[in-house]
Amino acid sequence: MKHLAAYLLLGLGGNTSPSAKDITEVLESVGIEADSDRLEKLLSELKGKDISELIAEGSSKLASVPSGGSGGGAPAAGGAGGAAAATEEAAAPAAEEEKEESDEDMGFGLFD
Repeated sequence: MKHLAAYLLLGLGGNTSPSAKDITEVLESVGIEADSDRLEKLLSELKGKDISELIAEGSSKLASVPSGGSGGGAPAAGGAGGAAAATEEAAAPAAEEEKEESDEDMGFGLFD
């Protein structure tokens, strides 16, 4: 990643085809030693390719990856009686959880 970051920084600086020496200089300027094997592999993989096209292609691939958060809710209870029972059941465990949470932090909060 550090080699790729240096490559991208050089690209942003106007060097559209950074060499191994250029990348090594960038890394050494911040006290990082370059790994010549990984650097050569990176340069061989990127040789003749436009970095902005690669970024756009990668972004489109990432857009198709599910990122979670849409697990869905519990199924709705049928009828008015079912909704009232579900509400009562949900209220009881919530009160117990609040007690447990307050005991777990032992008086120390995240932002205290």
